[in-house]
Amino acid sequence: MWGGNGGTDGGFDCSGLASAAYKAAGLTLSRTADAQFRAGPRVPDGQPLLPGDLVFYGNASVNIHHVGLYIGDGMMIDAPDFGQVVKIQPYRYKGDDYAGATRPAGSVAP
Repeated sequence: MWGGNGGTDGGFDCSGLASAAYKAAGLTLSRTADAQFRAGPRVPDGQPLLPGDLVFYGNASVNIHHVGLYIGDGMMIDAPDFGQVVKIQPYRYKGDDYAGATRPAGSVAP
């Protein structure tokens, strides 16, 4: 659901899902995928991702349009698109526009 924050509105969009997950852990994130990406801190390219990292899609210099929550083993929790349910799926896929990952302040490596 575009703009969805869960709760009474009935669904999540991608950044609403990421915000809700981090809120449950006691951390506050910006509301949009683009703002979440820019808030960082970035996971350096080539560094392994950790569960809880946020993975982003789009053009980093123009606009980030999507975010997922990395859960390990190359998978993410994703609120993929209008009318689709939240699901677990690979964070990399053919033709994606992966822009990078962040590890929001306060997240802890296992």
